[in-house]
Parts: sequence; structure tokens; C-alpha cells
Amino acid sequence: MAQRNDNIHRAAELILKSKFTTAYTGAGISVESGIPPFRGDGGLWSKYDPISLQINQFLEHPLKSWEIIKEIFYNFLGSAKPNKAHLVLAEMEQQGLLSRTITQNIDNLHQEAGCKHVYDFHGNSKRLVCLSCHAFYPVYEVNLDHLPPTCKQCGGLLKPDFVFFGETIPSVPLAAAYEAAKISDVFLIIGTTGEVMPANQFPLMAKDNGAMIIEVNPEVSNYTSIVTDTFLQGKATEMMGLLAKALFSSPLNND
Repeated sequence: MAQRNDNIHRAAELILKSKFTTAYTGAGISVESGIPPFRGDGGLWSKYDPISLQINQFLEHPLKSWEIIKEIFYNFLGSAKPNKAHLVLAEMEQQGLLSRTITQNIDNLHQEAGCKHVYDFHGNSKRLVCLSCHAFYPVYEVNLDHLPPTCKQCGGLLKPDFVFFGETIPSVPLAAAYEAAKISDVFLIIGTTGEVMPANQFPLMAKDNGAMIIEVNPEVSNYTSIVTDTFLQGKATEMMGLLAKALFSSPLNND
């Protein structure tokens, strides 16, 4: 317990002294909102065939793919709400303690929690894009009772605006991640273990560029022994709640 408290206060001190802090989040931050990870025991790919999210499969069999996509992302996961970890990051941003959030998640929960400076590395499930005219639609404006959904403007096929297998990372969040890895004083890793390329490279780049690495994960990850300076071991909601108390009650926060 003493070691954990020391780590919490060390992490808070690093963030309070930082001029540019980036939160770098993965599936683990959203698990407590009821969103399971894709990989591993109990992950979505243990129940669903990921071929539905292959871009070529989607283009060749859009109805079949959309039936699975709707079940996973809009029926099953669509009602998820931000948890305390998301809310703490939003409060940190509002207090000037968080400059940017790079997330590998597609659930939009950082935005729903109130974060403004969010870059969706793998896109966002709450937005659809027309593959013909490139018009965008909030998902709530589209009737998913009729599949596959089509564009109101041109009749083209609509696709969730997240990265399918076989697609490239969008240029804007990719550039934002590179920039954050270059200029951050603190890189706050939450709920990502470093298994997915190319996303797993950015904490390593940040460390090489002099950033202090704070890691929040329930178990030791691929990052812990390589780049992590301060390890907050536990659930994201618990650790971020403790970190918030240390941050917002610190005299340094009033300087």
C-alpha cells in the first residue's frame, strides 16, 4: 500500500510539473464500461469471426458484414457509458493538466466524458462514412434497421468510420501521435499492453525523446520493464481515481 501511494504521488508530481502531457489509452480503460477487449480470453474475437471486419470482405459482402457489425458495435456495445477513468482525464484536460488524448479505442467514450483534444487512432464507431462521396453521418442519424445502410446524398454504401483490417491508420491521428511522442514531457499509458502495431511504438518513441512514462494497467505489460518510470498497478478506475485525488488536492495545482 505504501509503495502504491508513493507511486501515485510520484505520478501526480510528474504531471503537475509537465508542460505537455499525453494520455495514451487502449481497451483496458473501457473494460469497466462493459466493453470487452477484442483479443484474449473473453475477447470479442473469441465469439465473432474477425473476417467481418476485413475491408475486402466488407466490400464484397456488405450485408453479411453489417449484420455482425450492428450486433457487436451498436446493439451490444452501443449503450456503454464513460467510467471514472474517462471522467478523470476529462477533468485533467479542463484543469490544464492534459494536453492530448490518443486512443486506440473506437468507442467515443473520451469525447462523451468531456475530453476535447482526442485523436481516435483507429477511428470512431459513432460516425459512418460514405464510401462513394465521403459524406459523414453521426450513427444516430442513420437507420440501422435497414442494412446495409446507404448515403442520403448519393446512395453509396455507408461504413463505420473506424479502421478495418486491411486499411491504413488515418493520417490526422497518426500525425498527432508522432507529434505527441516527440514533444510530451509525460506519456500516461492507460489500459494498453503494447501488442498492436503500429500503435505500440509511440510510448517507446516518447521515452526515446525524453518523456517520463506513467503506466496504469492491472498487470505487468510489454511496456513495464522497458519504458515505464512509474507503474500504477490496478484497474483504471481505481488508479485514476487515486491519481485525481493527488492531482487536485496538491498545492502545486494552485501555483
